[in-house]
Amino acid sequence: MSDQQTQTAIAAFLDAHHDRQIDFLRAVVKVPSDNPPGDCTPHAEAVAPLLEAFGWAVERHVVPEGLCRANGMISATNLVVRRNYGDGPVVALNAHGDVVPPGDGWTHDPYGGEIVDGWLYGRGAAVSKSDFATFAFAVLALENLESKPRGTVELHFTYDEEAGGVIGPKWLLDEGISKPDYVICPGFSYDVVTAHNGCLHLEVTVKGRSAHAAQPDSGHDALRAANKVLAAIYAQNETFAGVTSSVPGIGSPSVVVGLIEGGINTNVVPDRVSLRLDRRMIPEEDPAKAESDLRAAIESAVAGEDGISVDIDRILLAEPMKPIAGTAALSAVVEGHASRVFGETIASKGVPLYADGRHYVAAGIPTVMYGAGPRTILEANAHRADERVRPGDVRKATEVVALSVFDLLT
Repeated sequence: MSDQQTQTAIAAFLDAHHDRQIDFLRAVVKVPSDNPPGDCTPHAEAVAPLLEAFGWAVERHVVPEGLCRANGMISATNLVVRRNYGDGPVVALNAHGDVVPPGDGWTHDPYGGEIVDGWLYGRGAAVSKSDFATFAFAVLALENLESKPRGTVELHFTYDEEAGGVIGPKWLLDEGISKPDYVICPGFSYDVVTAHNGCLHLEVTVKGRSAHAAQPDSGHDALRAANKVLAAIYAQNETFAGVTSSVPGIGSPSVVVGLIEGGINTNVVPDRVSLRLDRRMIPEEDPAKAESDLRAAIESAVAGEDGISVDIDRILLAEPMKPIAGTAALSAVVEGHASRVFGETIASKGVPLYADGRHYVAAGIPTVMYGAGPRTILEANAHRADERVRPGDVRKATEVVALSVFDLLT
């Protein structure tokens, strides 16, 4: 079968089954899988029969309860489908089924899967339940070909990306459940992503001693000290302004304090204030040094403060994703097909967020992020109210993935 015949056959199959694919996506969106709280096994148990209806064997890999709890979740069952077409490389397609909670401001049911004015709405519609449909129907399109590729395609549908990916892709690799040669992960837009930021979450607890507000000098004000810590943290952003990643789309490092808790009552000097911060690291940074520098700045801010101490605990460290040997070749395949299907130049880039793909890269597996979605995550309302995806973009992304996998296996 020629390249043109392959393209024509895949396009014809996807056109004929487009409504079926969108019905599949709507079914996946309609089952809640918010993380937190992270009780995601019910979603996996709803998706597995949908995949089995295609005639596929679905492996249900239940993550031990203790491991789930240790990673801030209640339950997770990772789904693996293996489709073997003979000797050849193994290409894994990974998407995550856990999603952030809906939050406020929705004008559409976050679990409705409604299609309005050419958009499909729902939490996870773009990030990344759309790629359950993209990847599954890409495999179906390959299996419809008269001349099939040689090798194996695996679907990895995992459930802890919002918690860091440790009991999703990393667990599948660590347990020896899979060892692919190439991986395509969700990209949230139709750019091809080969790098992303790292992320460090720290919890900083400033401790003092409470006292009556009528006699504040008899205590040690933790909030007053925490103000110095906040100033030291945000002062780092001024130094980051002059540092820009060489990877297009990444930008500069940053730090944000997202949570603050403390105090006892209005008339009591606070004895404890806790801060949670998010430090984004560009691919060129050394995560260990970034953490060490931040800890030193925090400790220096309150050094010598009478009656004040500070505890710093790491909550999360997600390493940046960087291109490795084989990434360029993989990216070139996807870029070529994406550019042809979308009729515009689709190049590789980086994104200033972090995702599951880094775990495959850390294991030495060439990985790119690519999947259904609008041009940007802002247009998709990713992690915001009224998250959405165009059904037509899902169709196009599916064609790109199917053709890319065919090339990788041929």
